[in-house]
Amino acid sequence: MNSKQKNLQILQTLEVMYPDAGPELHFTNPFETLVATMLSAQSTDVQVNKVTPALFRDFPTAHAMAAAAPEAVFPYVRSCGFKSKAVNIVLAARDIVQRFDGKVPGTLEELTSLKGVGRKTANVVLANAFGIPAMAVDTHVFRVSNRLGLAEAKTAETAEQQLMKSIPENLWIKAHHLLIFHGRRICRAQRPACLGCALLRLCANPQTNGPDINK
Repeated sequence: MNSKQKNLQILQTLEVMYPDAGPELHFTNPFETLVATMLSAQSTDVQVNKVTPALFRDFPTAHAMAAAAPEAVFPYVRSCGFKSKAVNIVLAARDIVQRFDGKVPGTLEELTSLKGVGRKTANVVLANAFGIPAMAVDTHVFRVSNRLGLAEAKTAETAEQQLMKSIPENLWIKAHHLLIFHGRRICRAQRPACLGCALLRLCANPQTNGPDINK
């Protein structure tokens, strides 16, 4: 089995394990996608989903967010982290209004020009809001792809480039969600449940001293 065949088999196995893999953040349009993803940094999707209904109710568009003071936004998102998140969301919204007529831009270069938006966030927006093939690398994707052997990288950006080469473009978006699901449920940062994992025989770096998922 060559590396391309092995990579495809890994993805096919993940699809069987997680048939419902997809975004776990709640959003309905590109602006909500951007804001929710910005909030998710160093927070959990569960916590973000708790705060965004009220946030999007009171600041439903980039124009509404841009008109707000960060101090007015922070109480809505306090549980997701630092005040800088509220500041960045407001400044990004002002950028969107001033430079893009109030519409979230649809290219990596434009998105990463917004305040507080890095490659990972930009790629999530491209994939989930616009359906543009992109490989967003968060901590789960980085960890799991290195463990499985889909990548061998020391930085998220290097992992992104390697994954884009090792996975067919039409599978980038799906692969991102599959790797996140696996990282949250089995291939956790501490004590991954390798024993009993369907990917054990395909994994490049199994840790057989962890818990058995079947017990």
